[in-house]
Amino acid sequence: MMAHTFERVVLVVLDGVGIGAMPNAAAWGDAGSDTLGHVVSAMRPALTHLAELGLGLIRPDIGLRPPRRTLGSYGKAAIMSSGKDTTTGHWEMAGICSRTAFPTYPDGFPARILEPFEGAIGRGTLGNRAASGTEIIKELGDEHVRTGKPIVYTSADSVFQVAAHEEVIPLDELYRICRVARAILDGPDRVGRVIARPFCGGPGAYRRTAHRRDFAVPPPQATLLDRMQGSGLEVVGVGKVASIFDGRGITEDLPVHGNEDSLNATLDVLGRTSRGLVFSNLGDFDTLWGHRNDPAGFARGLEDFDRRLPELCRALRRTDCLIITADHGCDPTAPGTDHSREYVPVLVYGPALAGGADLGLRLTLADIGQTVAENFGLALETGTSFLNDLR
Repeated sequence: MMAHTFERVVLVVLDGVGIGAMPNAAAWGDAGSDTLGHVVSAMRPALTHLAELGLGLIRPDIGLRPPRRTLGSYGKAAIMSSGKDTTTGHWEMAGICSRTAFPTYPDGFPARILEPFEGAIGRGTLGNRAASGTEIIKELGDEHVRTGKPIVYTSADSVFQVAAHEEVIPLDELYRICRVARAILDGPDRVGRVIARPFCGGPGAYRRTAHRRDFAVPPPQATLLDRMQGSGLEVVGVGKVASIFDGRGITEDLPVHGNEDSLNATLDVLGRTSRGLVFSNLGDFDTLWGHRNDPAGFARGLEDFDRRLPELCRALRRTDCLIITADHGCDPTAPGTDHSREYVPVLVYGPALAGGADLGLRLTLADIGQTVAENFGLALETGTSFLNDLR
């Protein structure tokens, strides 16, 4: 172990920002996927600060201008787990490699799920397809208000989402409906998360409220987060992190709305936490641009993050470490709208670190968790720490 350990580790997940297809990508329908490579090639975003941390050195061929001095350490990580979804990627970072992928339903939920669900809640349903949440509410909101039927939909993730107007189906009833779905969705249909998606407003102006609630599958074993919390360390989840782990191992949950809010919340936490992990998810890359095949929006999102990266680095204490990575790919230039089986970038920066270390190819995202664990005198069953390499 290093003689000097970090008091705080800030782990920022750029959700869906992959960096090139893994060798088995074709088996997942993702041959040729390259989220960062394709976005940078097509849109030429200005990513000066990410390049300074070493992003362009991971993939020199994507065309980022090399920095005069590399301030961070850099590498890329493979996904060892079976899957390419949010839960799988985050769990692997925390030390759990999933052997079986969570089920997804690109064509909607089959009758074996929907019929008992409708029977149990005493209502029919609308939708039942993969869709953008905002778009399906816009499309079916009026019919939902008229009929009282909840809107059921999914996405490329392993999720069963239920949208309802708060004045039509009150929150307590919506949450009960989601608990019914959670009980039904088991065995081979055990989705990663059931999500309540309440909304308000009127025709042509429906909008989702802040009362979202996730009903997640709990991790099957102790994670990095559990071990840290058990050791008296702070574990702050920003964005959907807490929901991904069913709240386990989280000492503070900060739900947010979008990348900017996530960064603001992360900066706020850095002003008041003492020792532990700040685990932040920036989900707009995935939900707003990757799934919607919007490379221009994706590029703007990367530029926005790059613009605020110096602010994040300045907020670090000398005893802090920042790790930037992703959980999977979501190539906005691909023919479909699904996640993609890609490597993910690993960038590490600390005010007390010299930078410039090539971390190479990490065989699993669990190497990140093992590095954090070793830093705090803990250990995971999976992963190889790169803590000493940072010197």
